[in-house]
Amino acid sequence: MRYWPRRAAGLPPGQRLMAEMPRFSDLPHLPPPTMPTEPRLEIKNEGELVAVLTAADLQALGPRDHTADFHCVTTWSVTGLVWTGVPLREVLASVGMSDAPAPYLVARAGDRRKAVFTWEDAVADDVLLATRLNGAALDDRHGAPLRLVSPSQYGYKSVKHLIAMDFRAEQPRLMSKEHLRARVAFEERHPRLPSPLVRLPYRLMIAPTAYVAERSLSDRRTGQRS
Repeated sequence: MRYWPRRAAGLPPGQRLMAEMPRFSDLPHLPPPTMPTEPRLEIKNEGELVAVLTAADLQALGPRDHTADFHCVTTWSVTGLVWTGVPLREVLASVGMSDAPAPYLVARAGDRRKAVFTWEDAVADDVLLATRLNGAALDDRHGAPLRLVSPSQYGYKSVKHLIAMDFRAEQPRLMSKEHLRARVAFEERHPRLPSPLVRLPYRLMIAPTAYVAERSLSDRRTGQRS
């Protein structure tokens, strides 16, 4: 019952409250990728490298605390998380991208996962590049060393282990269950199926997915110590 969310007031449509934020993944049996200690983010436009940002670059932009709720598409939510990072629009402006170089952005992770954004969603006020969560450096459970955090969208847009962003003129291919906008307020859970139809199947997968994801993380850490 540790990973079974409960009804609570004040949550978006279809969401339930989780007491803690577990590791969660579409492929929970796979451990997190092995990542460098320090962030390194490549920013590209149509595959051409524009800039490479390091931990020093992000620090120079003045990381600050942002309190936000996190809403997983599978219907669990965790409230009051404190992320420390820099708004993405400030990061992009620092490399000369105050205006959209292209209408779409692909965020890529160290485990080859990705998410697609419109420019409008990517530069929203609450989107940031985070290096810390609740006062501690991000760990491999929550996306170290760098995570894109987009609280107004479902959790699959908050890409863990972020390594690259690539702007595209044409809409990139989405993951099979990825909605382009994925806005929590509009309950845009799935690209084709109505949200009320997928709530229960998604919810039934929360506990086993979290358990397997946490187990694969624990096994990896145990193997590293042995």
